[in-house]
Amino acid sequence: MRSGWTSRFRRGGHSTGPIPTQIVSNEEFIPWPRTRQQALVEEALVGLSGDASKRLGVSRRQFLKTSGGMAAALVAMNTVFGNLFDVLQAELFEPAAFAERQGDPPFIFDVQTHYVSAGYDPTDAEGRRRGAVTKEALLGLRRRARETGLNPRLTADRGTLDDLSWQTFVKEVFLDSETSIGLISTPPGPYPQEAVVPPKEMAHIRDEINRLAGSQRMLAHGLATPQLGPTDLEFMAMQAEELKIEAWKCYTGSCPRGFDHGWWMDDEKIAYPMLEQAKKLNVKRLCVHKGLPLGPVPEYNHPKDLIKAAKDFPDIDFLVYHSGMKTAASIDEAFEKTGEIPWTTEFCRMKQANPGVKNIYMEIGSTFAQLVTTHPIVCAHFFGQILDAFGVDHVLWGTDSIWYGTPQWQIEAFRRFQIPDPLIEKHRYHPLTRDVKAKIFGLNAARVFHVDVAAVRNTLPKDAVGRLRMSYQEEGPEPSHRLYGWVAR
Repeated sequence: MRSGWTSRFRRGGHSTGPIPTQIVSNEEFIPWPRTRQQALVEEALVGLSGDASKRLGVSRRQFLKTSGGMAAALVAMNTVFGNLFDVLQAELFEPAAFAERQGDPPFIFDVQTHYVSAGYDPTDAEGRRRGAVTKEALLGLRRRARETGLNPRLTADRGTLDDLSWQTFVKEVFLDSETSIGLISTPPGPYPQEAVVPPKEMAHIRDEINRLAGSQRMLAHGLATPQLGPTDLEFMAMQAEELKIEAWKCYTGSCPRGFDHGWWMDDEKIAYPMLEQAKKLNVKRLCVHKGLPLGPVPEYNHPKDLIKAAKDFPDIDFLVYHSGMKTAASIDEAFEKTGEIPWTTEFCRMKQANPGVKNIYMEIGSTFAQLVTTHPIVCAHFFGQILDAFGVDHVLWGTDSIWYGTPQWQIEAFRRFQIPDPLIEKHRYHPLTRDVKAKIFGLNAARVFHVDVAAVRNTLPKDAVGRLRMSYQEEGPEPSHRLYGWVAR
């Protein structure tokens, strides 16, 4: 398998469309090759967009940047996977029809966003640490994409991380998408001060974006690494008191340098002092990477440790990133045999056996992006299971962007995604109604992070970013349709 940073452009330089037709890694799992169904979606999209662009008298590339292009991508998905997206053929040609079926814009609070610090790991010291996210790996992937000619637009690229900078982040997240507020996260490093985006930089970028906007557009994670003991407790205090971080990010599978395995959230000796410190510092939101195994021992990424921890610390909110899904690779075959989504289904059963636990939230970053583009029927079961086990008030929107480019394609896909009626009837799943989607898109996270939705809705269109986005949209948006993660080839 060879991987690289790419925009999924054909050799002619034209984008294949607004929805990815190949799995993109967020740096936390190895991507797998394009599936047969994804190839069929791309083929259908090429045909639909070619016919529509001719009818409208524009180039295919121009068409794909319009609402009609998004509609064509959703129709192509329905053509291959069945009627899973609420979209009409007329929306390819009539922007008004597309806007009408969209409905009023939701309040979108993305609790998992990313960019890469240009100063990350300058000496590539991480290259020798097992399970690490290294700068050389990031640059090497992009270099190979250029050298193989997969993306002609990288011809002049000289292997910098500029495309993953916070400036690109602002365009992709706030100009090319409807995202209202985002929470900055980071992959881990050998120590929290040396993460891909260290806590000081996460807080700095949050403050800069909010200052420039004139309103609260960003929140920031801090990092908690309890295997480091008292040293980490001191670092947590600095982050809470000086950086004013809004939540903690933990990686139970990715251990700091000098350790050969991860840790468990219900380990009373290792994790509980960290949780007590979080309470003491009054930062009682803990976001934990679960699923998509990282680190030398994959099992430490299983979410099974969170039930006891949540019971023992009922005043801490545990946000389960990626909803604990182990992998989406060949998940359709596994689901057909067992009816289970690895790790997530098991975790749902654990929660159902403990109905009194009310402080666990399921975040869908990367999980939704992977499932909806490869196995949307399994995606329907995924939502059915987590909504049933955790409730409609305990599922949170996250996109893992900018690894997946602008979050807008995920927003559009979720806005139109539906659980088929036969599945609802057979499994008694809760339907994905407009009200349920509104909660997932942002109302649930707003409650967890104490954000006044009405005040934000009133403020954001008038702030500097809102005015800039309005001008950008009026002048004719230029979405890049770029994806910034790994792809297999």
